[in-house]
Amino acid sequence: METWDAIRSRRDVRQFSDKPIPDALLERVLDAGRRAPSAGNLQPWDFVLVTDRGQLLTLAGVWQGAGHIAGAQAAIALVSSVPNDPMQRSVLAFDLGQATILMALAAADLGIATAHSAAEDQQKARIVLGFPEGKFLAFMLSLGYPADRPLAIIHKPDRRPYADVVHHGRW
Repeated sequence: METWDAIRSRRDVRQFSDKPIPDALLERVLDAGRRAPSAGNLQPWDFVLVTDRGQLLTLAGVWQGAGHIAGAQAAIALVSSVPNDPMQRSVLAFDLGQATILMALAAADLGIATAHSAAEDQQKARIVLGFPEGKFLAFMLSLGYPADRPLAIIHKPDRRPYADVVHHGRW
């Protein structure tokens, strides 16, 4: 798939089929995240790939909107150091967001759907994922083949009109 097609085909999917994702494709998605740009090239992330059904079910409970994790074929947990101040928190969110969207686009390119999730219950996340003190689970990305229909270009996306969003020079 071309990059532009992957962008136009990517959609959040929260219901996945039982079809497994080959390891080589999961590795490609993870490598896309590893290659993401970051402020100062600090690469402030670690990715935990979860494919065990029991772990996925438990991870679905770390945030109120993470139920889709339970039915996914895999999830990627984005773990980072706890930020020290508001500026570091802002930069970290931007960097992790870039890694997340690159993984989501790489997945879409492969016909794999994703949905993202925040995380709140850090104690539960630490027990399931085993990350050390001083780290936290920032986001999760569920992966799987869509249960309803394959990814395809969305010709009429549910988005604000281009002219309402884009401003040239000034508002």
